[in-house]
Amino acid sequence: MKNINSTILFIIIVCLPGSSFGQDTLRLSHNEFLAIVKNYHPLAFRYQLQKRIAADEIQKARSNFDPLVNGKNGAKTIDGLNYYKETNIELGIPTWYGIELNGNYNHIDGQKLNNSTTQGGLFQFGITLPLAKNLLYDKRRALLDQARFGLQMTEAEQQVLTNQLMLDAETIYWDWVKQYEVYQLQARTVAVNRSRLKLTQKTLEYGERAAIDTTEALSQLQSFELQLEDAYLKLVKATQELSLFMWTKNREPYDLNLAVAPADNLIKNHSHQNYHSLLAALGTRPLNQHAAVRYYTQKNRILESERRLKQQSLLPKLDFTYNFFNKEQYKADYFPLFQNNYQYGLKLEIPLLLREARADYRIAQSKIEQNQLDTDYKQQELHTKITAYKNEVTNYRNQIDIAQQNIINYRRLLNAEETRFGNGESSLFLINSRENKLLEAEQKLIELRLKFVNSYNQLKWLNENFNSPVLAGK
Repeated sequence: MKNINSTILFIIIVCLPGSSFGQDTLRLSHNEFLAIVKNYHPLAFRYQLQKRIAADEIQKARSNFDPLVNGKNGAKTIDGLNYYKETNIELGIPTWYGIELNGNYNHIDGQKLNNSTTQGGLFQFGITLPLAKNLLYDKRRALLDQARFGLQMTEAEQQVLTNQLMLDAETIYWDWVKQYEVYQLQARTVAVNRSRLKLTQKTLEYGERAAIDTTEALSQLQSFELQLEDAYLKLVKATQELSLFMWTKNREPYDLNLAVAPADNLIKNHSHQNYHSLLAALGTRPLNQHAAVRYYTQKNRILESERRLKQQSLLPKLDFTYNFFNKEQYKADYFPLFQNNYQYGLKLEIPLLLREARADYRIAQSKIEQNQLDTDYKQQELHTKITAYKNEVTNYRNQIDIAQQNIINYRRLLNAEETRFGNGESSLFLINSRENKLLEAEQKLIELRLKFVNSYNQLKWLNENFNSPVLAGK
């Protein structure tokens, strides 16, 4: 959808005076409103920042595989005696499969060196290899896997939350439209009854009507004026609630002026034409592709990674270390490995009871089972919601058709009653009664249209969660 120049929109709104709705009233369309929410609402920014944080967590986890350089230089002298002077440079390279490579250059001279110290320059190249624990999986690999799964989990969560924000915005917008239409309906009804009161007063002056008829007309007018005031109050409240979703590109809240009116109406809402195709599309969607379910799928992968890591703690820690040495300015002699200029070590650690390791592993398994239960519940919840909203959309559509026919009949009855009143065969009481029924039916129809649109939007944004996280202000 084309981006709108919301800054110009807000400047125009600020310049509008009063709270009347005339031909020059500024209109806010449904698509423009959704564009403002999508581009400027602080929650939309927040969800985008959360995704950025998740991406940075991957970079942070990769840092565990970064080569590490160490260097030191030191000397010791007491009473003019040079104990030692040492320079050491070391490079450590962790690898994916738990193997660590290292290289070292050490130069030391002095008059008080340990017997095990090699004087002069010494190069050392070594490898540390886990033979049991941490060979197939270790903490470095687990953190990187979990960060990658976490990014996909965050993307799924962001899609659900962003679409929920758009759904909330649509619900607020169409409620605002509904309150505006009710207000307009009440205003037209008040105008008709004011004209009727004036006509009744004129006929009273001519002696054609009784004085009680003016009381009847006035009572009806005052009743509708009360309803008009109530409708205006609800419209003001709906406008204020709509303002909660109105933000500028500078991330500042904006209070919507009461002079702004909706550019869309409930009767021409696109849902009336599109609901059949939407119902058909939802019938083909596998629930495991919904973003809410994908969230639990990625969470399960994180928990499975944690289980694999805890499983390593059940194994003995057996590490083999080998270092090759070569003195400075000496010819290197690499082979055979265990004949000359080498150092090796074999380190074994075995917890005798493994209480912590066994407990951690069982906890990890239990968390996976909990997540599976959450996944099953979420799928059933989605199935129930989709079924319920499908039924609502179909039922409300049928009710709208009935309500429209009902209004036609009420209007015919009112017109017939007015004709009889003109012929002296009826009374204002009967006209008022017919008019009240017609007004109730028209208000009911507006309410039904809002319910239909809201149920349709629930299905629409549920359907959006099956797609890639791209918002569409349809």
